[in-house]
Amino acid sequence: MESKRRSGVLMHISSLWGEYSEGSFGKSAYEWIDFLSECGFSYWQTLPFGVPDEENSPYRSYGSFSGNPFFIDLPMLYQAGFLTKEELDSARQTNPYVCEFERLNKERLELLSKAASRMAETKSIDDFMETHPETKKFCEFMALKEANKNLPWNEWTVTEPDEKTLKTWRFAEYMFFTQWAEAKKYANSKGISIIGDIPIYVAWDSSDVWSSPESFQLDGKGNPESVAGVPPDYFSEDGQMWGNPLYNWKLMKENDFDWWKRRMSFMLELFDGVRIDHFRGFESYFSIPASETTAKNGKWIKGPGMSLIKALKPICDGKLIIAEDLGDITPAVEKLVKDSGYPGMRVLQFGFIDGSNSTHLVHNYIENCVAYTGTHDNNTLLGYAWELDEGTKRRVFDYFGYPYGNIDDSCDYMIRALFASHAQTVILPVQDLLRYGADTRMNKPGVAEGNWSYRVKREQLDEIDRGKYRFWNDIYFRNSKE
Repeated sequence: MESKRRSGVLMHISSLWGEYSEGSFGKSAYEWIDFLSECGFSYWQTLPFGVPDEENSPYRSYGSFSGNPFFIDLPMLYQAGFLTKEELDSARQTNPYVCEFERLNKERLELLSKAASRMAETKSIDDFMETHPETKKFCEFMALKEANKNLPWNEWTVTEPDEKTLKTWRFAEYMFFTQWAEAKKYANSKGISIIGDIPIYVAWDSSDVWSSPESFQLDGKGNPESVAGVPPDYFSEDGQMWGNPLYNWKLMKENDFDWWKRRMSFMLELFDGVRIDHFRGFESYFSIPASETTAKNGKWIKGPGMSLIKALKPICDGKLIIAEDLGDITPAVEKLVKDSGYPGMRVLQFGFIDGSNSTHLVHNYIENCVAYTGTHDNNTLLGYAWELDEGTKRRVFDYFGYPYGNIDDSCDYMIRALFASHAQTVILPVQDLLRYGADTRMNKPGVAEGNWSYRVKREQLDEIDRGKYRFWNDIYFRNSKE
């Protein structure tokens, strides 16, 4: 019987190397897939693909059924005759180590508009939009948002989009999906499956809420009645007020969760599996009156639970669906994760917080879980090790049998323990393969600036010992290609 033990690497598209301000679906994506295959990995996990918000966060998007046009590979557009050599050269980056978000936001859509104007044949775009009606709506939303000077959708007065802007967005979304489909096809041919990421909530000023307002808890003017967040805890005395509109679960249940079915079908067209962020919100969600300024006066309200999971079953069967069950988890949430059959998450860095026999300690990992050294919100593994207080550092190193030498070398002991664990799947952020420190972490929650911009350089891949990871994948039976 074939073992289902697998491993993979977490890296967003934006972090890929290249010459045009951010990672893309071009040459670097194919080189990365080859690297994963050579190491014996089976999964490439990414962050959400939607168009990010003004803070460049992929977890707050203008549309759940959209693709980030900045991921479109410009050399491919040049080779297809949609860009001139001068236009391509004008887009070359100045800093290869970070995503140049300011420049992208200022220049890239204008460049894509020029490319769109040169595509005479539009039937392929029209056909794509007809089979992806939510993406078609998203394009209309973005064009109308520009026509209304970027005001929120419930303040719009202009009802007809500019045709050139609409054409640009339709072209961009079509090219995004076309290029990604080819990259995913190549990954699958090399034995690599792609894991995407679904933020449980959507942004209020988004095509999702604009096109389906009845699916959300809104007042008569289209504003949220209550918003999402989490209650006060050890880390925040005021709690967290995320501001996302809450779902109208009663209506969604009455129409058999049609919106969620469409969303999950869309995601599983893009990916081979998905991680559902803040999965606990399906069991109970924290509701904060929109008039509040903190989360102190919010309350927990029962969510759809297993009725949603059962409705999605025909779409999700046979797919890897990861339930992000981190944080303050109740027995009811634990039961929902277990009843769903989805693997939950374990994070090595969370195992040593309070000295307890935590479920995040490697010896407690169950088979049906996905184990991470850290997530996009954590420090890198090396950064984590360096910042531990001396007492905890001693405990961590003793736990993993590391002889308290060079801190940099401790990472291999921790990573190897994950490979040897019972966890069916192990995922490592690319920074941990590189053994990089805190200056390369992807996101610092609660910090508005400086996030999401980390990038890898092509030559840095040569710093990674492919043979070591191939050996670990083989010896711990995680190499699906053997």
